[in-house]
Amino acid sequence: MPTSKQRSLLAAAGAVAAVLTLAAPSATSALDGPEPKAAEATAVPAAVTEMPAAVTEVPAGAVGATATAGSAYVETRLFFGTERPDGGPDVTDEQFMAFVDRSVTPGFPDGLTVQDGRGQWRDANGTIERERSYELTLLYPASQARARGPLIERIREAYRAAYGQESVARLDEATLADF
Repeated sequence: MPTSKQRSLLAAAGAVAAVLTLAAPSATSALDGPEPKAAEATAVPAAVTEMPAAVTEVPAGAVGATATAGSAYVETRLFFGTERPDGGPDVTDEQFMAFVDRSVTPGFPDGLTVQDGRGQWRDANGTIERERSYELTLLYPASQARARGPLIERIREAYRAAYGQESVARLDEATLADF
């Protein structure tokens, strides 16, 4: 029987999945269309805003929607914007991959995935920013989550400092992986 903490983590993960499932079509269309009026904004459920900042342990029995085999892992996704708030030139592919080689690979030499993307977010001034972005996926054993957390935070801080970014988003999910 899951503990109260495990049930809370599972409920939070379910809420995130529900929000992403419902918000993905409108987020995609928002990239192509005009900015919505304030009255059209969607509230974020309380369960999402109360989620822990980082996964430090994987709940017993946590299984992805279709995973049936494998070991407990944590999937961390980091989202890096490329526009520079200081007005400097956008971060190039060469600069980003050099950053990965210098700041990510030493801590995660077993592998990682980088995907190109387009994203949007509301900056500190309330402006909706749309930009080219990178999604970095890291997969590591759940037993290493506590040790890997500080490494991931250093990656986020290094990118913010190097390219003058307000934020690097982080998403942690418990999963099963088999290689």
